[in-house]
Amino acid sequence: MTCPGCQAALPDDAAFCGHCGRALQSERTCPRCGRPNAAEMHFCLGCGSPLAASGAAHQPDPRSYTPKHLAEKILTSRAALEGERKQVTVLFADVKGSMDLAEQVDPEAWHRILDRFFAILAEGVHRFEGTLNQFTGDGIMALFGAPIAHEDHAQRACHAALHLSEALSRYAAGLRRTEGLNFAVRMGLNSGEVVVGKIGDDLRMDYTAQGHTVGLAARMEQLAEPGKIYLTEHSAALVSGFFRLRDLGRFTVKGVRNPLRVFELEGVGALRTRLDLSRARGFSRFVGRDDEMAALESVLAHALAGSAEVVGVVAEPGVGKSRLVYEFAQRCRARGVAVHEAHGVAHGKLIPFLPVLELLRGYFGVTEQDSDDAARRKIAGTLVLLDEGFRDALPLLFEFLGVPDPERPAPRSDSETRQRELLAIMKRLIHAASQRAPGVVLVEDLHWIDGGSEAFLESLVAGLPGSRALLLVTFRPEYHAGWMQRSYYQQLPLPPLGEAASAELLRDLLGTDASLAGLADHIRARTGGNPFFIEEAIQSLVESRVLDGARGAYRLTRPVHEVAIPATVQAVLAARIDRLGEREKAVLETAAVIGKEFAEPILKRVVELSEPELVAALHALVAAEFVYERALHPEAEYAFKHPLTQEVAYRSQLAERRARVHAAVARVVADLYAGKLDERAALLAHHWAGAGEALEAARWSRRAAEWVGMSNFPEALRHWRKARELLEGLPESAETRELGGTASAHIFGLGVRVGMSGEEPAALLADLKTLADESRDLRLQAIFAAAPAAAGALGGAAEEAVEPLREAVRLADGSDDAGLQLALRGVLVLALFLTGRLREALAITEQALSGHWKIQSSVPRSSASTRSSCCACSARSSCARWAVSTRRHTSWTEPPGSHKSRASSRCWRWHTRATSIWRGSPATLARQWRTRAERSRPRSHSAAPSRGARPIRRSPGRTC
Repeated sequence: MTCPGCQAALPDDAAFCGHCGRALQSERTCPRCGRPNAAEMHFCLGCGSPLAASGAAHQPDPRSYTPKHLAEKILTSRAALEGERKQVTVLFADVKGSMDLAEQVDPEAWHRILDRFFAILAEGVHRFEGTLNQFTGDGIMALFGAPIAHEDHAQRACHAALHLSEALSRYAAGLRRTEGLNFAVRMGLNSGEVVVGKIGDDLRMDYTAQGHTVGLAARMEQLAEPGKIYLTEHSAALVSGFFRLRDLGRFTVKGVRNPLRVFELEGVGALRTRLDLSRARGFSRFVGRDDEMAALESVLAHALAGSAEVVGVVAEPGVGKSRLVYEFAQRCRARGVAVHEAHGVAHGKLIPFLPVLELLRGYFGVTEQDSDDAARRKIAGTLVLLDEGFRDALPLLFEFLGVPDPERPAPRSDSETRQRELLAIMKRLIHAASQRAPGVVLVEDLHWIDGGSEAFLESLVAGLPGSRALLLVTFRPEYHAGWMQRSYYQQLPLPPLGEAASAELLRDLLGTDASLAGLADHIRARTGGNPFFIEEAIQSLVESRVLDGARGAYRLTRPVHEVAIPATVQAVLAARIDRLGEREKAVLETAAVIGKEFAEPILKRVVELSEPELVAALHALVAAEFVYERALHPEAEYAFKHPLTQEVAYRSQLAERRARVHAAVARVVADLYAGKLDERAALLAHHWAGAGEALEAARWSRRAAEWVGMSNFPEALRHWRKARELLEGLPESAETRELGGTASAHIFGLGVRVGMSGEEPAALLADLKTLADESRDLRLQAIFAAAPAAAGALGGAAEEAVEPLREAVRLADGSDDAGLQLALRGVLVLALFLTGRLREALAITEQALSGHWKIQSSVPRSSASTRSSCCACSARSSCARWAVSTRRHTSWTEPPGSHKSRASSRCWRWHTRATSIWRGSPATLARQWRTRAERSRPRSHSAAPSRGARPIRRSPGRTC
C-alpha cells in the first residue's frame, strides 16, 4: 500500500500512514459498536451513532464552548435530565467533500481548520440559544427548542443558519487565499417532535427521535448544494413570510413514503411578528374588545390634556394584545396623533437595545436602505428642529444608532457613563417631542426585552410626568417591573373572548355551511376563547384539507373527531412552561397528569415537595395565570386556566414518567376517597389506563358503568365500551372472559336503547357466542341467550322474546350469580309486561323481589345493576297491581295478550315515569311510586276494586 499523501510504502493492513499520519481506510468505524461504515455515512448503520470523519478533530468538551447562562439553564433543568418531548428544529451542517479536502493539507493544518470551523458553528448556534447536540466529525447537529423550549424555534434556526452562512463564507474565502482549499459548507433544517434527555454534567445529550425529524434534517443537508441551506416543508410552514424561501419542488427522499417539498433559505423576509403574519393573511374580524378600547380612549384623552399615562396591557399569549394595540394605534393615527412603535422578539434578550434601536430609528425615519450619511442627516435634522441644544448629543446618538460620524466621533467614556448620557438624551427627547405634538409610544412584548432596554424603558417611564405622551406597553403575566408601582401606571388585563365574541369570530373565519355544524363549538371549547389558537386551529384544518374553500366560506370534507394542537400553539405554550422555575414546572406537570381540575390533597400526596414548597409553587402558578383556584372548601381545588396548557404540559412528559404519576394518583385517590369509590370509579379507570394497567382499568370501568346504571344510558355505554377496549390484547383468563362477556352484553343492551352502528350488534353477539361456547359458563350462556331477546322486547317483538328470556332465566338459575338471576327476571317481566300478561308478570315480580332479600347478603351493596333491576321490578309490580285492579274500568278493547292494549300502554307510561326518577335508592323509588300511583287512581276506582282483582297490599317490608 502507498500513502496517497506522502507516497510512502506501507503494509497492506495499515490504517494510518506511519510517516505523515494520514488516515488510509476509506471506511468509518463506529466508536460505539465497532461496525465499519461507508465513507459517505454520517451515522452508523448498526447503532445510529454519529461517525467521525477521517482526519476530523477530536470532539471538544461541551463546557469549553457552551455559554455560561445557557449551560446553567440546561443543567438545572430536571426535565432535561429526565427526558421530555419537545417541538424542535434540527440543524445539520457539514463540510462538503471533507475527506478530499483533508488529503490536500497536512493533518495538523486540517485539525486547525476544523477547530476554527467548529468554533464558528458553536458561536452561531449559541447566539440564538441553540444547543450543539452532536459533532459528526466534519460537521454538527444542533437543536433549537430543546432542552430549552422556544416558541420561535424554527425562526431561531433560520437566523442561525443565515448567520453561519455569512460567517463561513468569509472563512472559506480566507482558506482559498491561504490554503488553496475549496472549503464549502451545506446545511439542512427540519422541524418536528423529538425526545431529548439524559444530559450529563458535561452537557452532552442522548436523544431519541420520533418519526423522521432528525433523519429528514440530515437528508436536507445531504441534498443541499455547497453553500446552500435547504429545509423541509415542515420548517417552511413555520417560517414562511419571516424568511425568503425558494420552492425547489418535490423530492423523493429515502425513508419517506411520499415526495417531500423542499425549500432553499435565501434570506430574511419582510414579516417580523405574528401580527405581521396575520395582516399578510388578512385580519380576521376584531370582536369582543369594546370595553378595552373605551378604556384606552379614556386614557389617551387624559394624556393629550397634559396628564401623562402609562398603560400595561397584560394577557396570556394569543389572547390579542397586539391586535388590540394595533387597532388603537390605527385610531390614533387617523386622528393625527403620532404613534412610535418598538417590539420585543423572542431571541431579543441576546441582542442589546434591540427595541430601543427600533424605536429611535422609527422616530427619526431611518430605514435599512439609508446610507450612513443619509441616516445621520435624518437624525440631525429631526433633533435640531426640536431643540438646538441637541447638537452636542449628535455624535453619541450617531454611534449608538450604528452610523458614527468619522469627522465628529463620540467622546470616549466607559459604558456606564455613556448609558447615563443616553438616558438623559431620551428624557429630553420625550419632553421636546411632546411639547411640539402629543404622541403615543408603543412597546410590545416586554417579556422579551434585554436588560439594557429595560433600563431605557424605566428611564422613559420616569421622564413622562409633565409631558403629553401615552406610553402603552404589552406583556405576559410573568413579567414584572419596579416602575409598575408609579401612580400614573395602570394595568389593563385582557381576558379571552367570551362565548358570543368567539362565536362571531368563528362565523367570520369558517362561514355557515351546513357541513360545519358543531365544529365551531368544538373549536371554541378546545381553544378557550383564545383568538390566536382559534385561527391556528382553523389554519391547521385547512392545511390538512379537512376544510375546503375560502375563509368565511369553508365546508367540511370529512368528520372531525378531535382538533389537534397546531405546532405553532404547542411551541408557544411549551416555551411559556419552560420559563417557569424548576419547582413550579414540576408541580404543573404533575397537576397536568391529575387532570384539568385537581385537588390539592391529591397533588400534595403525589408531588415530591414539602407542604410550604407546594403552597409557594401553587401561588406562583396562580400569579402567572397558569391555574386558578376553583374552590377552597371543603378542600382546595385548582383548575388549568386554559385546557391546552394542561394538554401541552401533559404531552411534553415522557410516557414512562406519565405512567408512574398516573399510578401514584390512582393509589392516592383510592386511599383518600375510600368511602366514595363508586363515584371515583371512572377517574380511577382513567388513571390506571394511563399507568398501563389495562386489566385494573377495565375493572374500574365496569364499576363506573354499574354505578351510572339506569340513570344515564349513554354514559354507562361509554364505560362498558372502554372496559371492552381495555381488555383487547390482554392475555386470556377466566376474569377477562367473564368481564368481556359482561361488557359485550351491556353494550348490546344499552346500545339498543341509545343506538349502535349497523355492524356492531352482530359483532357483539358473535363475541358473546364465542365466549359462551369456549368457556361453557352458564352465566355467559344466559347472557348470550338474553341479549338479542331483550333487544327484541324493546324493539317491538316482545312476544317473540318471552321464550328465549325464559331459557335465559333457566340458565342463570344454574349459575351462582344471584345478581344475574334477578336482572334477567326483570327483563322477562318487561317482556311479559309489554305483551299484556300482567298476572304472570306480577307473579314473577313478587318472586324476584322475595328472592332478592334472600340473596342480598351474596350480592355486593354497590351492585348498581342489581339495584336497578330490583327497582324496575318494584315499579312494574306496582304498575301491574294498578292495571289488574282497574282492569274492568279501562277501555280494554283489544285481546288481553296484545301489547298494544291501552291498559298495557298506560302501564308502560307509568313504568317509564317510575324508572326515570330512580337515582340510587330503590326504597326511595318504591315510596315515590306508591304515592304517585295511589294519588293518580280515579276516585271511583279506589273505593271499590273490580271483581276478581287483587287489591293493592301495602307491605313496607317488601319494598326494595
